[in-house]
Amino acid sequence: MKNIFGVLLLVFSFVTGYSQSDDNPAVWTYEVQKDSDAEYTLKIKADIHEGWHIYSQFTDENGSLPSEFTFEKAGEDYELVGTTSESATLTEYSEIFEVNETFFKDRAVFTQKIKLLNPEVTQVSIGLFYQICKEVCIPKDEVFHISLTGEKAVVIEETVDERSAQMSADMVLNLKNKDQLAQAREGVMEEKSGLWTIFVLGFLGGLIALLTPCVFPMIPLTVSFFTKQGGNKSKGIANALLYGFFIVVIYFLLSLPFHLFDSVDSQILNTIATNVWLNLFFFIIFIFFAFSFFGYYELTLPSSWANKMDSASSKVGGAFGIFFMAVTLAIVSFSCTGPILGGLLGSTALSDGDVATNLSAGMIGFGVALALPFGLFALFPAWLNSLPKSGGWMTTVKVTLGFLELVLAFKFLSNADLVGNWGLFKRELFLGVWILLFVLLTLYLFGIFRFPHDGPKKPLSKGRKIVGLASAGFAIYLILGLSNVTNLKLLSGFPPPDFYSLVETESDCPLGIDCFKDFDKGLAYAKEVNKPILLDFTGWACVNCRKMEETVWSEPDIYPILKDEYVLISLYIDDRKELPEAQQFSFKYESGRVKEIKTVGEKWGTFQTLNFNAASQPYYVLLSPELEVLNTAVQYTDRDTYKEWLQKGVSNFKQLGQLK
Repeated sequence: MKNIFGVLLLVFSFVTGYSQSDDNPAVWTYEVQKDSDAEYTLKIKADIHEGWHIYSQFTDENGSLPSEFTFEKAGEDYELVGTTSESATLTEYSEIFEVNETFFKDRAVFTQKIKLLNPEVTQVSIGLFYQICKEVCIPKDEVFHISLTGEKAVVIEETVDERSAQMSADMVLNLKNKDQLAQAREGVMEEKSGLWTIFVLGFLGGLIALLTPCVFPMIPLTVSFFTKQGGNKSKGIANALLYGFFIVVIYFLLSLPFHLFDSVDSQILNTIATNVWLNLFFFIIFIFFAFSFFGYYELTLPSSWANKMDSASSKVGGAFGIFFMAVTLAIVSFSCTGPILGGLLGSTALSDGDVATNLSAGMIGFGVALALPFGLFALFPAWLNSLPKSGGWMTTVKVTLGFLELVLAFKFLSNADLVGNWGLFKRELFLGVWILLFVLLTLYLFGIFRFPHDGPKKPLSKGRKIVGLASAGFAIYLILGLSNVTNLKLLSGFPPPDFYSLVETESDCPLGIDCFKDFDKGLAYAKEVNKPILLDFTGWACVNCRKMEETVWSEPDIYPILKDEYVLISLYIDDRKELPEAQQFSFKYESGRVKEIKTVGEKWGTFQTLNFNAASQPYYVLLSPELEVLNTAVQYTDRDTYKEWLQKGVSNFKQLGQLK
């Protein structure tokens, strides 16, 4: 479990040492030595910036990722003589992974001997994957095209076969009036609103963290320390406010690695919501978090971290000392805040938009809530007398959070099932699990059963009864939704869609509307019936897609327009179902990069980017059967805007018919 937890710690590692000047913290060069007519020695060298390190090929596999070479056409054009040797390395014990790790500092040299099998070969291409680290670890790829003749190496352009070239060409639509797409409503207001929503969620998470036994008892102690410091009240207040400010800064810094990973690959974070294995990983981790809140084990960072930070705060003093005190708080409170932060990461992963930006907004909200009492009680110390005493109520808070962690865990399991097309965790099972969890929470809150770490049984408090009734009410709401007595619009986007059911339905499309999941088939049908097309770029794990379908599409004045006036083509970008072998191909971009199209989602994701220069979902486009763009593209929006947009598309289509 510690190794799994170590991976999470790397993700949430501090990045205070990273700067813009370290964008390329290793400079790579190579040299060639000719040993005979057919044998060569290749040396690949890295000059590593101060403070950074690169891991050896032979570092312990249970620790950080090792460097890995790929020798293209080895065994075909040439053979490797021996293994790739390395220059001198350093070894250091990792407290995170609990293994000895081997790495380079300042300089790394890799040496490989090769023997040509084809005398006409004049250059070799070598790929290198490696991690370079300085508090944060950045994965990187390098490709070396090494000339064996002393001349300039040439990058050999990738080619695709004739069938792939034709299938790639067929992906490009001959759109008319395409300039209208440039006027698309990009959902700026929705994005801003979304950021505020994530900020508020983070703030609420911080408020909840304040009520846990790891944080709450520290409030009066810390505030008293500052307000009595040196007998100077104004200085104590200033220091307490600075302490709160540093708490916000620290939690913001925890989100920065995600921006760095995003700069390596702009889509790397968005895959969290659509990758089957990552969703399963999150499912396991959130169950792990939940049982820590139930009291079966404790999540702690290495005690040496807290000791070092505490020691640094007393030695340095001043503003830097206060900063290290804030870091100490973050470390010692991690057993309670860690699972909440994990929930915040999960919430941003399930949301649409820029995951890294969302996470920063959430982390700032969390830090503000956590810092707020330290500033307020420093300004108004008399308020400390009104704080409730620590006690068993904090255990109740932790257990309640544990049940909520389980609720979120099963959302990730549902994502994996939907995206993987397993058909195992249908809507009824999902709702049944949630009902069971909220029933168990209700029984716990009313004292029907207890956990091993609970204290002596006491009369139920008023707050516990209120939360218990709320939990029971929500369980009843879910039961009514499962029984189709009421709809579950308040939960739109979280349960699987209605058509993903144990009961066989007439249609596997949203709301039972007839739809096509293949563009060419939908286009042919639109031409046959002479109706405009609603092109719906969607995803199984897309929360806002489900919200649009269940809260906007279902409206009585919108549903008939979708059902009767349009041909609906829904293309699932995250569908991991493999295409039939005859439909798999290699797509070549203008840049020369070749992408293998093997799954349904890869095909439609490339199709969306290629034709509409967009990669987000939901993304809606109105087209005529002759591929005229009928209106601007829209994304997640409100019902009135969407209705007006649909009606204008129908009107524009009719006008085109009159002109013809």
